Amino acid sequence: MTATRSGQNPGDSGTRDLYWFQSDLRLEDNPGLLQHAGGDALLCLYCLQDPPAWCNNSGTGQQRRRFLLESLAALNRQLEGLGQTLLVIQGDPRSIIPLLVRKYRMQRVGTSYAAGFYEAQQRSFLQRNLPIPLSVHPGNSLFDERQLPGGLAGLPDHFAGFRRMMEHQPVVPPVGLPAALPPVPKGVYRSRLPTAEALPAMAFPARGGGLSGQQRLTGFLHGRRAVDTYKDTRNALQGEYTSSGLSPWLANGGLSVRSVAHALMDYEQTTCRNESTRWLYQELLWREYFHWRERIDRNRLFAATGIARKRHLRTFEPRAYARWCQGDTDFPLVNALMRQLCATGFMSNRGRQIAASCLVNELNLDWRYGAAFFEKHLIDFDLASNYGNWQYIAGVGCDPRGGRHFNLEKQAQLYDPDGLFTQTWGGFRPRQPEFITDAADWPIGDGVNR
Repeated sequence: MTATRSGQNPGDSGTRDLYWFQSDLRLEDNPGLLQHAGGDALLCLYCLQDPPAWCNNSGTGQQRRRFLLESLAALNRQLEGLGQTLLVIQGDPRSIIPLLVRKYRMQRVGTSYAAGFYEAQQRSFLQRNLPIPLSVHPGNSLFDERQLPGGLAGLPDHFAGFRRMMEHQPVVPPVGLPAALPPVPKGVYRSRLPTAEALPAMAFPARGGGLSGQQRLTGFLHGRRAVDTYKDTRNALQGEYTSSGLSPWLANGGLSVRSVAHALMDYEQTTCRNESTRWLYQELLWREYFHWRERIDRNRLFAATGIARKRHLRTFEPRAYARWCQGDTDFPLVNALMRQLCATGFMSNRGRQIAASCLVNELNLDWRYGAAFFEKHLIDFDLASNYGNWQYIAGVGCDPRGGRHFNLEKQAQLYDPDGLFTQTWGGFRPRQPEFITDAADWPIGDGVNR
């Protein structure tokens, strides 16, 4: 990337740290960063990379990329307020970090835990090949592993057991904003951050960055007091404050989940505590459960048979998958949901369940293709939650009922009875033939004798 001089001029001696940001794009309540903020120089790094191609999907959707770039720009502004800067480099950290360590004579490297197979590969490579230690700090979770009764080995197979085990566990108070940070090492160049393109309006106004996340949290709790009725509105397919809307910032770490939990607890003590506020906390626990399951399940999270090791007979009909992705199926509500996702990077929780059930049960497709499509487009993509929830719907995950099959007509009657949502997002599509090849896989003719 194009660069300009940072203007920093610290000495070349003393302790030098490199902190590698991943899914913790914030300064507030970032214990990993604080562990590396006591030296004489600090290099803050983010490696911009597309996810590997997977299940017929590659690259990152426009809205997800926009939200990430906005989050990086917001983090950089915060760092500049403390005399620092964020070095953003396009590429693989396995190549970038060793070069920076050698060039700037780093003595320590730190990062916070990020979920995923490739992320684990990158950490393992760096731990083996760097000449200095790589410290991996806890990720964006409510609890420390030491708070889990029995540790990871004692994690229940289903969420209900986890909820009973953890709902009364204290959440560690978040740490605040660092008062100061060491200067940038001499010779480091400022990145010229890429800017997001102008894109269509979003389903709700989600702009990247910790400040925007804090404003959303304050508005949901105190401005609108929408949390008071959250249990009644959370299944709505659309609406600015029908859900908390915090997931985009939680996903890339613009918001700390501990900060959200403590803000909710303060609200319950000072303003209102009811079924809806408790339901929101249950949703945080649901996210937390998948956070810890990922540590155990590892590669099983991406296996067709899931963590349950249940084999389902599936076909891959590329036309059916393409129609689902484009919102051009025979199910109008599903079409509207998929078109909303592609245009805005957002889909409600209820909508995700409906769309996933359609792919798995009506189209008989491998759940992983749906999960990969969501990974590409969702601005709130969270690896553990996304793949864990898809397994849950497909019946190969942690659902004791063995999967969920939604009646799509009933769902439309319940959540879009007047068809307004479906109409708004262009869900009513012309019907198409189910197949365009005959039994011998030859193209169907036009009926004219040749």
